[in-house]
Formats: sequence, structure tokens, C-alpha cells
Amino acid sequence: MAGRRSLGRRFGWLWGAYAVSTAGTWLAFDAFALIAVLALDAGPTQVSLLAAVGPAVGAAVSVPLGPWVEIRRKRPVMMAADLVRCVVLLSVPVAFVLGRLGFGQLLLVSVAVAAADITFNAAAGAFLKDLLPRQDLLVANGRFEATTWTASMVGPPLGGAAIGLFGPVTTVVADAVSYLISAFGIRAIGDTEKPAPRTAPAPTRGDLLEGWRHILADPVLRPLFLNSLVVNSLIMAASPPLLILLVDDLRFAPWQYALAFAVPCTGGLLGSRLAPRLVARHGRHRVLLATGALRACWPVGLAFTGPGASGLAWVMVVEFGLITCCAVFNPVLATHRLDRTPTGRVTRTLAAWSATGKATTAGVTALWGVLAAWTTPRTALAVAGALLLVTPLLLPRRDHATGAGAEPAPVAVESDGG
Repeated sequence: MAGRRSLGRRFGWLWGAYAVSTAGTWLAFDAFALIAVLALDAGPTQVSLLAAVGPAVGAAVSVPLGPWVEIRRKRPVMMAADLVRCVVLLSVPVAFVLGRLGFGQLLLVSVAVAAADITFNAAAGAFLKDLLPRQDLLVANGRFEATTWTASMVGPPLGGAAIGLFGPVTTVVADAVSYLISAFGIRAIGDTEKPAPRTAPAPTRGDLLEGWRHILADPVLRPLFLNSLVVNSLIMAASPPLLILLVDDLRFAPWQYALAFAVPCTGGLLGSRLAPRLVARHGRHRVLLATGALRACWPVGLAFTGPGASGLAWVMVVEFGLITCCAVFNPVLATHRLDRTPTGRVTRTLAAWSATGKATTAGVTALWGVLAAWTTPRTALAVAGALLLVTPLLLPRRDHATGAGAEPAPVAVESDGG
């Protein structure tokens, strides 16, 4: 029967909460950088510091929380993380109205939000694994992926318009409210978790490293982890040089720059819908290997972007190919990672993965800013693209059985709505 296959009322509330908070996040995309420039007269160094230091320090702060979250029920932790993000974000417009907003506050808020992001996502992964049967995880992750790309396509243009009409802190207020609504949505799921042990042992120093131990000891997760770190950091590091190339060097108008990345996000919807079908036909390992290799082939094309309409079309084609491959790869990776991780280690594993990714991306982005300044933005894009071409060598070559047993039977994807 046609139509979206239902994953149940509880998942519906979780998906709705994710959709609202993700919409708020993308509506407020680059809001802190815009506030720093428009309201605080910050220069390029301060904007780069805000982009790199906040997530990196937030990642470090979140690491000790992983073992603590592991021995607690995940739903209250998710609600608490939402409320923390709501409160700290609301401090920005309050300080702005009172005339007391400073760069230091923006930096502290970005740290708190990054730490809460990692904590929420780690708890949510464990919660999802407990909420759904194993065979439904790929469909669920595909729907989360589709939601992310939809929000990334619509949110930034709307956010830019809102800032132009109502001022620089408008989207921060909307983002804060989205987390409050998300907390209510998660509360509506109901108490489905098993109670945490009353005598749960306190986390030890060794527990802080358990997530990394599990990742590095697993023959499949280890290469996927290293591949993801390198690929994601190089893709993100290329974004500032690409902005400078398009806007400063090639004189693209701001609306053309926005269009160049909004239109290709349709590839995210396509890829997330294709993921379950491809896995059903070819298996997880082949899909991860193929799309992991294909996503590394596109970014080098950005170094050859020219001026005018043809250059704009070229960026759209390259970004569409990249995003489509990523949108297939990401939910399959998320599902495979959950499947290979024992229930008692999910939170620490996801926290370690996310914290390392944020810290690595921050460092590589700063390094690529220096490279673009020493050479040219086009050279920085070419170097990133060339390095990405060798990252498929980090992907796992052998098809290992999942940690919880054999790979699950294909899901009924003909009714999935992405």
C-alpha cells in the first residue's frame, strides 16, 4: 500500500520534536556570526574564533557527561538538554535589549549550546535504539536525514529575511523557542524507558575513554570513524574559502550564493529516500563503500568554478552530487553504528564520535583559513578536494557481521516516505 510506513506514535513525537528543533537551528544558521558583525562590529578574527572555539570547547565539556548519561534514563536528559539550550540562547536577546551583549557572552553561549547538542544527540541515539525494533532503525534515520536537508534548504533564506526585517537577534529567539517546543514533544512520548538502576556506579576516569575504546577496537567502526573525521572536516573547512571565492573573487550576489546551496539540498531529500532501497538491494556494506567513495569525488570540482551563470550552475551540480551521496551515506552509517554498539555503550560511543568530530572540524577549518590567506581560496579548495580523493582508502573493505548478529532482513521500503 502506498504511503508512509508508520513507526508508531512515540516515534512520531520524537520525529516531530527533532523537526522543530532542526528547523530552529537552520533558521538561526550563522546567527552568532551575523550578530557579532552587525551588532558588535567584530572583525574576521573574532568571527573565526566564534566559529572554531565554541564548538571545540563545547566538545571537550561534553566528554565527561557521556558516562553520566549512560547510566541514566535518556528521555529526561534530552529534555534537560533542550531546556538548557533554550535558556542560554534566550540570554542573548535579553542582553541585546539591555545593551549589555558582548563577544564573550556569545562565545560562552556557543560553548554551552555545543555541549548540549552533543549530549542530546548521544542520549537520543540510545533512546532511538531502545524505542524501535532493529529493522526500523534505517527508516527512522532516513527520515531524520530528510528532515535535516529540508530545514537546511528552507531555513537560512527565511532566517536571512527575518533578520533583515526584525533585527539580528530574531532568529536566536526562534531557535530558543524551538528547543522549548522540542522538550514538550519529547515529554509527550511518555515514559517508555526502564528505570535506571538505583545503585548505578558513579562514572570513573576510565569510563570517559570507553566510547573511544569501543570505536577503535571495532574493525568496522574504526575505519568509518577515521573516514568520517577526515571527510567531514575537509568539507566543512572548504566552506569559508568557497564563500570568499564566490562572493569576493567571482562577484556572486548574496542571493546567488544562497541559491547555490539551497537548490542542491533537494539531493538530501532524494538520497535519504534512496538509502533504504539501496540497502535492501545491495546491503549496508556495499552502500557505505560506494557512497562513501562517491561523496569524496565531488568537492574537488569546486576549485574549477568560473564566473557568471555557468559558474553558478556548476556549483549547484557539484553540491547536488555531494549532498545526494552524503544523504545516502549518513543514515546508513548512523544505523550501522547503532547496530554494532552494545546498548550499555551507545551514549559514550556517540558522545566520543561527535565530540571528536566537532573538535577536528574546528581545527581543520582554522587551518584552512590560514591556507587560504597564504595562498588563494581556489588553492585551498583544490587542496581539500585532492585530499578528499584519497579518503575512500579509509573505508572498511571487508563485510563484517554486525556486533548484534547478522545483518537484518531488508525493510519494506516501498512505503517509506523519506
